[in-house]
Amino acid sequence: MVSPNPLKILVTGGAGFIGSALTETLLQEGHQLTCLDNLSTGKQENIQPFLSHPNYTFISGDIRNFSDCLTATQNQNVILHQAALGSVPRSIKDPFTSHEVNLTGFLNILNAAKENNIKRIVYASSSSVYGDHPALPKIEAQTGKLLSPYAVTKMGNELYAGVFSDLYGLELIGLRYFNVFGRRQDPDSVYAAVIPKFIKSFLSGNSPIIYGDGSNSRDFTYIDNVVQANYLAATTQNPEALNTVYNIAVGDNTTLNQLIEALKNAFIPYFPQIENITPEYGPNRPGDIAHSLASIDKARKLLGYNPLFTLEQGLERYAQWYVQHFPIS
Repeated sequence: MVSPNPLKILVTGGAGFIGSALTETLLQEGHQLTCLDNLSTGKQENIQPFLSHPNYTFISGDIRNFSDCLTATQNQNVILHQAALGSVPRSIKDPFTSHEVNLTGFLNILNAAKENNIKRIVYASSSSVYGDHPALPKIEAQTGKLLSPYAVTKMGNELYAGVFSDLYGLELIGLRYFNVFGRRQDPDSVYAAVIPKFIKSFLSGNSPIIYGDGSNSRDFTYIDNVVQANYLAATTQNPEALNTVYNIAVGDNTTLNQLIEALKNAFIPYFPQIENITPEYGPNRPGDIAHSLASIDKARKLLGYNPLFTLEQGLERYAQWYVQHFPIS
């Protein structure tokens, strides 16, 4: 469906997993998209289908470079800031680069938006900001002791957003993503998310490795739910919805042992050879949170967010996409 009010939208990190999904949907709805990406973790193949689109512009640049940010933010209506270095383990191994990208890069985008008179910025935060707070479900106002440099950078984004809103009148909305999965997610990175990593192990004939005894749980969130949330945040006219943060999830948690079974149910119809593969177990990783479950009441009330896909429904769509792009030999 084409939007009656097309926007000029900058997607930072637009060649990444989430950024390319946003681009795909927003182009279909008639918006004009600019992508800023240095392709350090994003992939050329993710944006290849868009390069010939008349409403798409790719800028090769780095959010750590303020001049790149100034160029990319010219003549935009909205910024969807997805560019970041994800992964708790990566940030523990190399906190400096995570800081430079996630905090300095974010500050550059905020300053560039201010200089180019862009009011609305929707930015990716993370469930990692809840740290060791024991309460379930996670409620936006209750955070705990942070457990990783990555979590520190994401909390820093939220703090900077509050300051820029108060001082310069920007409209900032933070989306705390909970374990997003879906098409184009990279299984090959050493810091790959658990779902693509498990799928790759299964299809390679190897046992997926679970850190802990499998009882740790997550609120796994299909990519199209995240796309919906970004669009709602980018276009909301509700003044109460601005300058705050939201949990973006399904509102249901799944243990890693349950995830293994759900993955098998979705992929066995296409890859029956994985049926008898069982996981292996290892020690818990530093910085990992034991349990994660989101309250999405605030996003429902103020943004109108209504997740369209459960874990199982998302895995079914993911499996269908996987087979289309990696045909069974």
